[in-house]
Amino acid sequence: MKEGPNISQIAMLIGDPGRANMLAALMSGKALTATELASEAGITKQTASSHIAKLRDGGLVEIEAQGRHRYVRLADDEVAATLEALMGLAASKGQLRTRTGPKDPELRKARVCYNHLAGEEGVRLYEGLIRNGYLQLGEQGVDLTEGGEALIERLGIQIKGAAKTPMCRECLDWSQRRSHLAGRLGRSILDHLYAKGWAMRVPDTRIVRFTALGGAAFVKAFEL
Repeated sequence: MKEGPNISQIAMLIGDPGRANMLAALMSGKALTATELASEAGITKQTASSHIAKLRDGGLVEIEAQGRHRYVRLADDEVAATLEALMGLAASKGQLRTRTGPKDPELRKARVCYNHLAGEEGVRLYEGLIRNGYLQLGEQGVDLTEGGEALIERLGIQIKGAAKTPMCRECLDWSQRRSHLAGRLGRSILDHLYAKGWAMRVPDTRIVRFTALGGAAFVKAFEL
């Protein structure tokens, strides 16, 4: 037996169509019940429960009990980043599921990627922060500069998330094929957009919709 990580096991967990649809639904950042995940995947609740158990055992999801209900969420940012990268690979190879309607352009414009901003606006933010010297790329990834720290303090952004999560991390955007900002800073900026009323989540979707004034304020605040 060859030594090293067993990627086939992870690939098998993600590769099942039902489980893939469930994981994609959890990319919204919301915790969902087995019933909700069954609906997203188009399978029975019993089958969904079996899938959830396998995903949990594989370390891809966590289950949280609240009263009679059990809620499922992605295990961590690393799982979300892997799923977003796989979406990018699928898109680049022409493996797309066609869905008509106005949600497609809105999803490409701005959406949630687990807990941070993705889409055109997410890429615009990330590249603008680098261009203006607030972030810098290094051998270990992306870092917040002193100027970036001053910007975050000036805007009143409260850094959220567990300390074990990197402050800044690149995440490959599936629709733009370029990186957007993840990590604690990415999450905190998205929460700041919500708190300021500049943008809001469209219910039951991953879409982030900016208001006219909020879009202008976003551009001005981050010098985009």
